[in-house]
Amino acid sequence: MTDLSSSHGWVRTEDAKTLPPPPNTTGLTGWALQNLFNSPLNTVLTILGAAFVAWIGWGVIDWALIRGVFTGESRDACVAVPDSGACWPYVWAKFHQFIYGFYPFDQRWRVNICFVVGALALATMAIPSLPYKKWNALFLLVIYPLMTFVLLTGGDLNLSVSTLLGIVGLLLLTALVIPPLAFGIEEGIRRNRLALAFAGVAIVIWLLSLFVSMPEVAIFGSFVSISTLAIIGLLAIAAALSAAHEAFSRDASARTALLSWIGACSAVIAVLLLVDTDFGLVPVETQQWGGLLVTLVVAVTGIVASLPLGTLLSLGRRSKMPVVRMFSVVFIEVWRGVPLITVLFMASIMLPLFMPEGVNFDKLLRALVGTALFSAAYMAETVRGGLQAIPKGQYEAAQALGLSYWKLMNLIVLPQALKIVIPGIVNSFISLFKDTTLVLIIGLFDVLGIVNASFNDPKWVSPQTGTTAYFVAALMFWVFCFGMSRYSIFMERRLATGHKRRGY
Repeated sequence: MTDLSSSHGWVRTEDAKTLPPPPNTTGLTGWALQNLFNSPLNTVLTILGAAFVAWIGWGVIDWALIRGVFTGESRDACVAVPDSGACWPYVWAKFHQFIYGFYPFDQRWRVNICFVVGALALATMAIPSLPYKKWNALFLLVIYPLMTFVLLTGGDLNLSVSTLLGIVGLLLLTALVIPPLAFGIEEGIRRNRLALAFAGVAIVIWLLSLFVSMPEVAIFGSFVSISTLAIIGLLAIAAALSAAHEAFSRDASARTALLSWIGACSAVIAVLLLVDTDFGLVPVETQQWGGLLVTLVVAVTGIVASLPLGTLLSLGRRSKMPVVRMFSVVFIEVWRGVPLITVLFMASIMLPLFMPEGVNFDKLLRALVGTALFSAAYMAETVRGGLQAIPKGQYEAAQALGLSYWKLMNLIVLPQALKIVIPGIVNSFISLFKDTTLVLIIGLFDVLGIVNASFNDPKWVSPQTGTTAYFVAALMFWVFCFGMSRYSIFMERRLATGHKRRGY
């Protein structure tokens, strides 16, 4: 018999040593060969692009660093050398204005606290591996805005009793929507005739106060006087109490909804009492704010407010209730049909003309409200695109499981829809951040406004002053916008659990 082991000795009895991949297929070299030099056309475009970037980069480096002026006390240092570059002494002298505007120097520690605490809280929220996300979100959305408001303004709004009564009454007046939602429109109206009567009188008095000067009403001689707003508040409170009595005595679902809404109103009242407390801080008018402070206040407020408002508007536009759908459509189309500069102009100049005599709101507050509503209309369409991308089977499966509308949205639809439209949402945020420069039209000095205002200082007038200042302002905007862009890409990759990942 033939010895197979001797005749087939070439058969390998152990694994061969693993060889490394070819050098031109891995690392930076492999990536460049596959993406930049994989064809003659791409090779030519890569070379031209690299040459253009090198030309631009060298020009910036030469202007900012090589020919730049770094020391000096006035414009003389920037014009002493012929063909000098960036005037950095001007930036050092005006940098505090770029950040704080005209905020009092001895009170800027309050702004610094807001910046540091906000950055730490946002970084903690943005890192997925860190715990206590819910508590951090509660701090960012509730505690931090109140802390920022008190620190920046000084608190102590000195709200009158009449104003507090009016605000409380208007909040409680919204409780009238609970019974109609619980019982149906017709049944809810039938069961709340007394509440609706009180509400009707309050609305009539309010409408009259817009066109007719309403004097204060004296009670017990001249010992107590109540303004029109307080009367509206008292009537609204009576209407809400009547609705509450009906809800508590008739239906459990209405009782639960009303208790939840009263809890929310109580939170608003607590906030009003907090901002009306004197903490011993020096009051600082918003006219003294400026620079990066105003840019961040307007941008962050618009970003935080636009996402939930836009989500509700997008759900309302897809609602089956005609009134809700029509309101959402009209709101979205009206606000999207006008430019932001018109909204700011109307909020600053025209809105006070429609207010009762003696009633006015802070200019920055009007700009914040107008910006938030404008951005919410665009955000609504972005979110609606995500809602339309969800297959109909998702809705049908949730309904088959017996989920309510809000559970369907919160647990199934919205998480998927918002994940899909992350690029669009962040794009709206970046656009809003850059649009904050438009507040200059109503007399608020953001970063760009402070830069323009600093040109009026004759001490620093030079050929390179404007170019240097605009370069610094552009760099500030680029840092924030690029940071938002990169974080959105990180979240897309992290949440892309059911899709093929692509390069970015």
